Amino acid sequence: MAVPKKRTGHSAQGSRRANWKATKPETTKCPNCGATVLAHTVCTECGTYKGQPVKLADKAAAAAAPKKAPKKASAKKSTKKAETKVEETKAEEVKEEETKAEESEAEEKAE
Repeated sequence: MAVPKKRTGHSAQGSRRANWKATKPETTKCPNCGATVLAHTVCTECGTYKGQPVKLADKAAAAAAPKKAPKKASAKKSTKKAETKVEETKAEEVKEEETKAEESEAEEKAE
């Protein structure tokens, strides 16, 4: 290991360290509230990161709120969901008709 022969003087040490400069930290604007925030950190004003809440209470409130539909959904998934919804509504309608028919039969028997 290299060992210096003599001690470095204050002037030489200072001139070597002259290139160590502090830089300003990168800041961005919060997409939720518009406050100035350090890059890649949670907003101290509203508690969100990349537009999503970070606090547990905020997450629960966001989960309770209706979710937005994804921008690009695959056609297969959306058609399957639509088909199942149509089938469910048809099944409900059939059940309602059956119950109405049973009620009308019960009324006719009662008369």
